[in-house]
Amino acid sequence: MREYDDWGLATRGIRAGQIRTAEGEQSEPIFATSSFVFKNAAEAAARFSGDEPGNIYSRFTNPTVRIFEQRLAALEGGKWCVATSSGMSAILAVCMGLLQAGDYIVSSRSVFGTTTVLFNKYLSKAGIETTFVPLTDLPAWEAAIRPETKFLYLETPSNPLTEVADITALAELAHSRGALLLVDNCLCTPALQRPLELGADVVIHSATKYLDGQGRCMGGAVVGRAKTVGEEVFGFLRSAGPTMSPFNAWVFLKGLETLKLRMQAHSENAMALANWLQEHPAVAKVHYPGLTSHPQHDLSNRQQLTAGGIVSFEVNGGQAAAWRLIDATRLISITANLGDTKSTITHPATTTHGRLSDEEKQLSGISEGLIRIAVGLENIDDLKRDIETGLERA
Repeated sequence: MREYDDWGLATRGIRAGQIRTAEGEQSEPIFATSSFVFKNAAEAAARFSGDEPGNIYSRFTNPTVRIFEQRLAALEGGKWCVATSSGMSAILAVCMGLLQAGDYIVSSRSVFGTTTVLFNKYLSKAGIETTFVPLTDLPAWEAAIRPETKFLYLETPSNPLTEVADITALAELAHSRGALLLVDNCLCTPALQRPLELGADVVIHSATKYLDGQGRCMGGAVVGRAKTVGEEVFGFLRSAGPTMSPFNAWVFLKGLETLKLRMQAHSENAMALANWLQEHPAVAKVHYPGLTSHPQHDLSNRQQLTAGGIVSFEVNGGQAAAWRLIDATRLISITANLGDTKSTITHPATTTHGRLSDEEKQLSGISEGLIRIAVGLENIDDLKRDIETGLERA
C-alpha cells in the first residue's frame, strides 16, 4: 500500500511525492541542473542500462519534475505520470508512444482545435488515420471502431460547449473492442473528476491551465498504468525530449497545493454566472453542465463533483455582436488561455478553433456568436457588471 492511498484529495495535493533532502526543506527544492554525478563508472553504467534506478539527465529524470509527476498520479489515482513541456506535447507523446503506421484513432469531434490539426495534418503523415464522431453519440463511436483502432480520444467536458461524455460507457465500449480510452481531464482536473476510476486507461492534462491556476507556466502530463505510460510514453519522452523544466514543475507543485479549493471556487462563480446569463434577454443560449437545461446535466452530476469553471454562451448577431461584447469588457482579460484566477474571455470561432474549416466548426457546434468565459475567482458581481456592459453593446 502506498503511503498516500488513505489520504484525502487535499492532502495528496499538498504532500504526495515529496522526499526531503538532507537540508530539511519545507518547500520542494528546484533542481536546476542538466545532469547528475555518479559515484563511479559502474553506477553510471547501471543507471543508463536501467539496472539501477536514479537520476541520469534532466531530459527524463529530474527530482523536482518527479515530485510533480508522483503528486499528480496520486491525485488522479494512476500508477505512473510523465510530465511534458505542454499539453499538446502530452498528446503527441501518447500518440507517438502508443501508435504506429496503420493504426486508427476514433476521436470526439469536440476537441481542442489544435488537437484536430495534430491528428489530421501531422499524424496522417505517419500513416495514422483519425475519424471524428459526436462526443455524446455512443452508437456513432461504436460504428467508427475498426479492428485496427488503438484508442478512443475525448475531452469531457468539451471546450468550449461543455458537452459531457459518459466515460464509463465509452470505457466499456473501448475495452470490448480491444482499444484504450484516453480522456483529456483539463477542464475538471482530479479535483472534480477522476476518469481512471470511471474506466479510462490514460488521462491527459495541459498543466498550463487549472493545475497551475495562475497563468504562469507551460506544461503537460500523462497519467495511467506503469506499462502504458511508464514504459511506452516515457520511452518517447526519453528519446524525443518534450521535457518539463524543473522550474515549471515547481510552479505546478504550488498550484496543486490549492487545486481543490480553487476548483470549488471556480465552479461556484461559474454556476452563479451561468444562472444570471440564462435569464438575460440579450443571451440566446448558455452552455454549462450545472444548469438543468444542459443536455448532460444528470450525467455531469454523476461523474463530476461540480460543473467546473467554463461557461459559454451565444448572442444573436454573429461575429460582429460577439466581438462588440468582448471589446466592451474592461475587467475580464481577452485571451484564449483558461484556468487562471483571472477571468478570461474569447471568441472560439476565430481563436481556439480558428484553424478549423467552416464545415468542421459547424459540425462541432462552434457558431460565430459563441463566446467562452473561463470564470476566475474575482467577485461575481464585478464580473456580471463587466459582462453587462458588453451585452448592452452586443
